[in-house]
Amino acid sequence: MKKLDKLILGSFIGPFLLTFVVVDFILLIVNMLKYFDEIFGKGLSFWIYAELIGYFVISISPMALPLAVLLSSLMTFGNLGEHFELTAIKSSGISLIRALRPIAIFTVFLVIAAFLSNNFLVPRVNLKTFSLLYDIRMKSPALDIREGIFYAGIPGYSIKVNQKLNDNDLKDIIIYNHNDALGNLDVTVADSGRMEKFFNENYMKLTLYKGTNYKEARATRGIAEKPVEFNRTTFDENIIVFSLDEFQLSRTPEDLWSTNRSIKNISEIKLGLDSIAFLVNDQQFKNYKTAESIFPFFTRSREIEPLDPIVEKKARYDSLRAELSRRERRRRDSLSQVLNAEKDTVIVNVEESLITIPDSSKRLYVSSSTSAKPNVDSIIQEKEARSRAIQRDLEEEMVDNPVPDDPNDLKVKVKRTTPLTAEEKAFIDSLVHKRGYRTNAMTMALNNSRNLKNNFQVTKVQIENHEREFRRFEIAWYQKYTQAFACFVMFLIGAPLGAIIKKGGLGLPVLVSIIFFIVYYMLTITGEKWAKEGVTDPFWGTWFSCLVLLPFGFFFLKQARKDARLFEPDFYLEWWKGVRKRVKGNNAKAA
Repeated sequence: MKKLDKLILGSFIGPFLLTFVVVDFILLIVNMLKYFDEIFGKGLSFWIYAELIGYFVISISPMALPLAVLLSSLMTFGNLGEHFELTAIKSSGISLIRALRPIAIFTVFLVIAAFLSNNFLVPRVNLKTFSLLYDIRMKSPALDIREGIFYAGIPGYSIKVNQKLNDNDLKDIIIYNHNDALGNLDVTVADSGRMEKFFNENYMKLTLYKGTNYKEARATRGIAEKPVEFNRTTFDENIIVFSLDEFQLSRTPEDLWSTNRSIKNISEIKLGLDSIAFLVNDQQFKNYKTAESIFPFFTRSREIEPLDPIVEKKARYDSLRAELSRRERRRRDSLSQVLNAEKDTVIVNVEESLITIPDSSKRLYVSSSTSAKPNVDSIIQEKEARSRAIQRDLEEEMVDNPVPDDPNDLKVKVKRTTPLTAEEKAFIDSLVHKRGYRTNAMTMALNNSRNLKNNFQVTKVQIENHEREFRRFEIAWYQKYTQAFACFVMFLIGAPLGAIIKKGGLGLPVLVSIIFFIVYYMLTITGEKWAKEGVTDPFWGTWFSCLVLLPFGFFFLKQARKDARLFEPDFYLEWWKGVRKRVKGNNAKAA
């Protein structure tokens, strides 16, 4: 590595680490504020909060890296330009592209590391983050009994203390017991008391002194009812034990979050996409079959066949499921064979059919080599022959017979080829009109249409939900690439901008970096929203921000190579003068 590379890379590493820590801290505060009221005040230990903060720091790192690269590269080349070091580099015959090479190589390795982190580390951290955050949110607030206020944090009890001498000693206590769900019918009043936690703070013992317990039975409705039972118990000391399970942090199994797309890597996301595609294709295939069953008269002439792509996908998915079933069956069979081989078996040949004699220690199989076994093929052939004979008998009955004079004598099994006579048509029309067949047919058709419409609407909603989830899985897939590639885009914008601005420090570079990061963030949110709603393809929606900002990077690079003064007022004044001069020249020629 040459001295120039060491100089530029050393000037970049320090600001990069500093800005990354600062940006990560800012994004951490923003994310923590969303759950501030839900995670604090629960009486948790410091290590629980430290674990949660550590998970948050890692999970938001993909968003912090692009801004850190943008700000650090802008500050690095701004400092080099402000101290005329960049001018000295150019004057020695070294181009700007050559000066950008060490940071560009570092950014390429950073892009690869960011992708690997997004694909392997961040999903596992997100799993632990969701699980721990859910457990903290579900935990009850810390036990905090205040003076003069009813406290209902303990399930089944309402406690009021008029005076607290210290954290444990209480004065003038009123306790309502609601465990029986009968209202305020069980009341305990005590002059004083003391709270003590025991068994790793899983239980609390409340010792009451000099008090009375009032318990009244619930009155039933009625005019002439008997007086209800009322009990009053006076005590000098009474001990009540409360369970504090609600105040303990119970950890939820992490496998409950296994369906969330944020905890999956690329291979797992592809499996999820295949599963969702199978559900969509299955819903579409069933939709055709449902429509076919609703119109029985229509399908006599032809069937409502699904589209060829749907049939092909259905066949492919069925073959895959069949193969998985065969593999699972072979695995179970091999396992059962191994288990059976471990047991002792004794085979005895006798002249009787196969029997099994159970024993406490072994299995005894009694088989015979001379016993006659039923011939399955002969039984099947006999059934087929019987079916063919019945079919021949039916065909012999379906012969052409002359049409009887009375249409009521028409039989169902008559096979005819002659057209209907006028009298027969009149008789059928009279049946249709007089017996309400037409009205029934219209009612049936209307009901079938309504059923078909309802089925279509339900299926449409289900398919749309599956497709929306499919697009979100695709977005999560492409984000692992775009968030890493955004680091290179931000370097391509920040480094030339620093060479153009020629200002280091935390002034103008920070302002410019924030503006471009806000633009990047807005474009990212917009593209992902379009992709989720199906306005555009998820690929273009996730890559939208990078594709929009990449031309700006090449533009700034071109301007930096020409030493353009884009951020100097004189540049725009000269440009305006040139425009006015050309306009006047054109007007003079036209005159």
